Amino acid sequence: MAKHSLGWIIQKRRLLMLLVLFSISTAIVFVIRAAFDSCDYHYENTGIGIHSTTQIRSISNPLDFMKSKLVLMVSHELSLSGGPLLLMELAFLLRSVGSEVVWITNQKPTGTDEVIYSLEHKMLDRGVQVFSAKGQEATDRALKADLVVLNTAVAGKWLDAVLKENVPRVLPKVLWWIHEMRGHYFKVEYVKHLPFVAGAMIDSHTTAGYWKNRTRERLGIKMPETYVVHLGNSKEFMEVAEDSVAKRVLREHVRVSLGLRNKDILFAIINSVSRGKGQDLFLRSFHESLQLIQEHKLQVPLMHAVIVGSDMSVQTKFETELRNFVIEKRIQDRVHFVNKTLTVAPYLAAIDVLVQNSQARGECFGRITIEAMAFQLPVLGTAAGGTTEIVVNGSTGLLHPVGKEGVTPLAKNIVKLATHVERRLTMGKKGYERVKERFMEHHMAHRIASVLKEVLQKAKSHHHF
Repeated sequence: MAKHSLGWIIQKRRLLMLLVLFSISTAIVFVIRAAFDSCDYHYENTGIGIHSTTQIRSISNPLDFMKSKLVLMVSHELSLSGGPLLLMELAFLLRSVGSEVVWITNQKPTGTDEVIYSLEHKMLDRGVQVFSAKGQEATDRALKADLVVLNTAVAGKWLDAVLKENVPRVLPKVLWWIHEMRGHYFKVEYVKHLPFVAGAMIDSHTTAGYWKNRTRERLGIKMPETYVVHLGNSKEFMEVAEDSVAKRVLREHVRVSLGLRNKDILFAIINSVSRGKGQDLFLRSFHESLQLIQEHKLQVPLMHAVIVGSDMSVQTKFETELRNFVIEKRIQDRVHFVNKTLTVAPYLAAIDVLVQNSQARGECFGRITIEAMAFQLPVLGTAAGGTTEIVVNGSTGLLHPVGKEGVTPLAKNIVKLATHVERRLTMGKKGYERVKERFMEHHMAHRIASVLKEVLQKAKSHHHF
């Protein structure tokens, strides 16, 4: 009885912490996490040497070999956006096995920045050393490091600016972690040293193929050995996703704040509000789905849409367009805008379907997708980028084309899931199973370990040579 009471007290405390975090975070900032894809098979494309490492199950930490290794991490910025946060995750993983980790931020704003201050102190608390991007100290660390991780294509500018004549000595031990998939990143000043590093690590096969083609055709350079590595959901995140009591409390809390009933159907797009994320096309699809339901006199609960990722303090021209569209179509009672938030778990608990509507080449991967699947949510995604490597069309979700051509197909998919509860639930369960099979933290650790071993071996061989 005492054990049962203690367990209930701990559970209540955790729920309270989640609700407090939810309340505070909605007034702060939204974490947009780019993410990574996973394969449980060995894959090689001899054209650019793309590898996805075989899944290995082991009790010991696969990163134990990194103990006492000096790792220098260079980030183009320090912010609550995908790239820096993912590099921080890797830094903490390496610290957990005893690596010495040094962090350098290449671009910092003048003056005090609360986000940077907070994140730097978070790293310092975890034993990560934070150095200035410039000066002899940075050069010394780069020369002494066993491994240098450059994060994002833009970080390439740091090499010449700081290392100068020492660049050739450092390149053989550089692992370049690339997340970008936009054309304007393909500039010589960013990636001219790319062919000479030990390896490139990229979020998805789609992105890796894109970089191979673009660097060759546009810049006339060849990609180095390229590894496709996918991240996974942390244990802590999965604990919330698998806690039915926590999810029920969070669902009720969020829905009350939005003025929704439990039986209403809620579709959500959780991303930074920008044209590339496709919120405008999603709203058009949502409006069209409401029309389809009315025209065909379908019997469904009230449907709502929520856009998580607004910035209430600075409404951009694009967000103003979104709000004007909602007013023009008279669907203010069905569409909700939520400010940027530090945690997505409460919203994943509250919604019924996630919409991943990134446009153009899509997401490099899209961690929010695997997080939604962990919450047993079906995903309606664009058939582009890393989304196609996560969502199994017709099984864990439904895919639609990018651009205006995808508006009506997405509207129809919204109607399909709104009118078929069992299909929604089945897709959600299959998505959860796929996450457990492929997109967990231990999967990520094994894949990262395989890449780091190869890169360290290359660096060591070059040093002896």
